[in-house]
Amino acid sequence: MAEILVLVDHADGVVRKPALELLTLARRIGEPSAVVLGAGPAAAAIAGKAAEYGAAKVYVADGAEFTDQLVVPKVDALTQIAKASEAAAVLVTSSGEGKEVAARVALRLGSGIITDAVDLRAGEDGPIVTQSVFAASFTVDSRVSTGVPVIAVKPNAVAPEAAAAEGAVEDVTVAFTGNAAKVVSRTPRVSTGRPELTEAAIVVSGGRGVGEASGFGVIEELADALGAAVGASRAAVDAGWYPHSNQVGQTGKQVSPQLYVANGISGAIQHRAGMQTSKTIVAVNKDPEAPIFELADYGVVGDLFEVLPQLTAEVQSRKG
Repeated sequence: MAEILVLVDHADGVVRKPALELLTLARRIGEPSAVVLGAGPAAAAIAGKAAEYGAAKVYVADGAEFTDQLVVPKVDALTQIAKASEAAAVLVTSSGEGKEVAARVALRLGSGIITDAVDLRAGEDGPIVTQSVFAASFTVDSRVSTGVPVIAVKPNAVAPEAAAAEGAVEDVTVAFTGNAAKVVSRTPRVSTGRPELTEAAIVVSGGRGVGEASGFGVIEELADALGAAVGASRAAVDAGWYPHSNQVGQTGKQVSPQLYVANGISGAIQHRAGMQTSKTIVAVNKDPEAPIFELADYGVVGDLFEVLPQLTAEVQSRKG
C-alpha cells in the first residue's frame, strides 16, 4: 500500500486535533506514516497517539533547529523523508505555517500542491482532492498531475477516527540547509481557556451589530456556555473591538466548524469566504434583509442583546 506522510502538529507535548484528522484522511488513500519534528522528550507519547489513529510508521527527528528557526528545518526534514520513503503523498494542516511548509516542500520535490482541501479520496492516478472555492460558492475536485502530491487540508474537514496501527518509530537524522529566519525571543500567548479558532467545533462570532467592544461580552458568554471559540468580523476588528487574531474572513482566518453562530454580522462576501464551509450556520440579526440569512441554516431576526442571553441561559440550564 502506498505510504502517505502526515506532518503531525503538536503543542506542549500534545498532538493537535487537525493532525488526527489528517491521519484519518490518509487512510483513505494509502498507509499513513506520521512525521514528528522537534518534539523532544514528548516524541514517544506523540508517536503513540499517532499510532492510535492509524500511523503504521512514525518518523521522528529532533534538534534545536526546530525551535530556534522558522519553517525551513521542517521543510528540510519533510523533504528528506519524502524522498527517502518514496511517499505517494504528503499531507499537512492548512494553517499559515502549514501552507508555507507545503509550498516549500512541493518546490523542492518538483511537485504540485493543493491547499485548503476539505476532503480526499483515492483515485486511479493519485488522490482526488475536494476544495471549496470562490467563497465556497463552488466545489472543485482536482488532483496533482506532477510529482508527489503535497496537500494542505483545512481543520475540521473530517472527524478523527481511531484505528490502531503498529506505529514503528524510525529516528531520522536531518541534514539542515540553514539560511532560516531565527527566533530571537518568545512571548507566551495569554490563554483564554477557549479552543483555537481554526480548530474549534463551535464558533460564536460578533460583527458590527455588537455596537462596541463591551458588546462582545454576550458573545463570549454564549461561547463559554457552548465550549466554543470566539470570532469577529472584519468590521468589528477594524473598529478595535476585538483582536485581529480572532478575525474570520478572507483577510482573517478560515474556519469550518460543526456549528457557526453569526451575531450582528451582515454577511459580506469577505466574511463568508472565511466561514461558508461550516456544517451548520445560525444567524442572529435585526435586519431581515441581511445577506447572512441567505447562507444560514437557521436564522433569528432580533436584537442579539435580547436573543443571546436567553440562548446562553437555555444552554446552561440543559448542561446543569
